[in-house]
Amino acid sequence: MAKLASALSEEGFEVANVSYPSRQHPVEALSKIAVALGLSECPGSGTIHFVTHSLGGILIRYYLAGNEVVGLGRVVMLAPPNQGSEVVDKLRDMPGFKLINGPAGSQLGTDKDSISSKLGPVRFELGVIAGTESINPILSQFLPNPDDGKVSVESTKVEGMSDFISVPHSHPFLMRAPEVIKQTVSFLKTGSFIHEKPEHGV
Repeated sequence: MAKLASALSEEGFEVANVSYPSRQHPVEALSKIAVALGLSECPGSGTIHFVTHSLGGILIRYYLAGNEVVGLGRVVMLAPPNQGSEVVDKLRDMPGFKLINGPAGSQLGTDKDSISSKLGPVRFELGVIAGTESINPILSQFLPNPDDGKVSVESTKVEGMSDFISVPHSHPFLMRAPEVIKQTVSFLKTGSFIHEKPEHGV
């Protein structure tokens, strides 16, 4: 997220780019760890925006479902598994999956017991950016097209979101794409993405 953080700083935002132990805890614990760490690096007053990638979007949804963030502004989620991922459905019982993805990764399926299924509509200003290209053909075979190699475009959507856009990038590199950075800045500043106007004519 360093390139995105740097770009946001250049746009005048005060940025806290935090890491968290994503493979060590379930979503319930990670949401408190990650969000609390981020908030601790924010100024004492003013508007607080969030920009997340992948699992981070679920951590924010879980946290905001039970906690209030004073001064909450807008949220941009990059490739979030808002409806879970069929990859988890297929592979979570395979040897080594939990070692690589941790307990939180195992919670991101699409079944009724998944963490995504238990979270309701979002009630904050949210923009979602989904990727449509994959560099992982093995995982993509488990996903409805189009997908980014980890989640399908359709699975990134969630009821209550304010805006949505898809871009031709893959899951692990989405946050570095200049187009994605531009769209993130646009949503944080205006509450909407930049959508191309349809061409006139036949």
